[in-house]
Amino acid sequence: MILYRLLIVITLIVLAVVVIASAANRPETVRVAVSRGGDTVRIDGEGVLVSDERGNAVDLEFPCTVQRSSGNFLSVGPVTSRRLTFVSPNLLKINGKGYRGVIELHPVEKGILAVNELQLEEYLVGLINCEISSLWPIEAVKAQAVIARSYAIYQKDSRKGALYHLESSVMDQVYNGADIEDSRAARAVQETAGEVLVYSGNVIQSFYHSNCGGHTEAAVNVWGADLPYLQGVDCKYCVTTPPARWELTLSLKKIESLLKGAGYQYGAIREIRVGRPNRSGRLQNLSLVTSRGESVLSAVNFRKAIGYAVLKSTNFTIRQKNDEITFSGAGNGHGVGLCQWGSKQRAGDGFNYREILNYYYPGVRLERLKG
Repeated sequence: MILYRLLIVITLIVLAVVVIASAANRPETVRVAVSRGGDTVRIDGEGVLVSDERGNAVDLEFPCTVQRSSGNFLSVGPVTSRRLTFVSPNLLKINGKGYRGVIELHPVEKGILAVNELQLEEYLVGLINCEISSLWPIEAVKAQAVIARSYAIYQKDSRKGALYHLESSVMDQVYNGADIEDSRAARAVQETAGEVLVYSGNVIQSFYHSNCGGHTEAAVNVWGADLPYLQGVDCKYCVTTPPARWELTLSLKKIESLLKGAGYQYGAIREIRVGRPNRSGRLQNLSLVTSRGESVLSAVNFRKAIGYAVLKSTNFTIRQKNDEITFSGAGNGHGVGLCQWGSKQRAGDGFNYREILNYYYPGVRLERLKG
């Protein structure tokens, strides 16, 4: 009897060690919001297994269309549930786009939220050609893999308990699934496998942008966070690239309408004046002369109201002619962290990805994720 009990104890200990070791070796995963807002989602795939909110199997024919129904439920055919989970050994098609891993559908206030849970390294392979081109010099592609991995890990840690860790848009990182994966993207991810940027023992907020226009921006000037590795650096590598210079003309009425849509009630705008640029060349504030007097608005909030894709940066001058404003600017994006076009040029000049990362994020260390 004593020997029997001892064998049970030993067996339980061995099983516990196996479970712990298995958990430690489990690949890192992320949860990405890949679709949100529509009242229907079309799902397709081969060998798809479906389960409801209780984990019960659901028998569906594919392709199928899931609808958001009243009472905050999802419905497809005779099935009604508060959550549906889709798994396939192959790609799952969500509204025509292919995704790896698991897809969860949740009814939310404005339609259906689709969350893609997949291995971090697979996510990165799909992301590369959404953010840059994998045909760029391979050291620039590897730099992109490291900063995207670092950003994903930081967001995952900061959004514990949330339905998802990352948006699939410019609000976090652009990700359109697995359809544009290729061998160079896979190579860059594989050759930097698990590598992240660390400062004082913590994975950093590795912000990045398309083109800085000559000098990257300090994070404190955009989000109010004074981060030692995001103070802004001189960058002449991007100034001759296609997105470096731009012009935009908008009527005062259009600007007034866009500001009103963003919640700003200034009255009729008659003139816009810019303040002094900061060290990076970007504006901190603008003065709006309106029918209700003069108001000051931060350049960051002004750009957000006009639209990030419309007003490409806060590095601009203006000229007014009658009721139109012409913005003449440099760069594309918020300007914080790595400049993607600058990274491309530095890689073309022979710098490796470690040197590129150390330049744009001074004081960081490149380390491999534990686990």
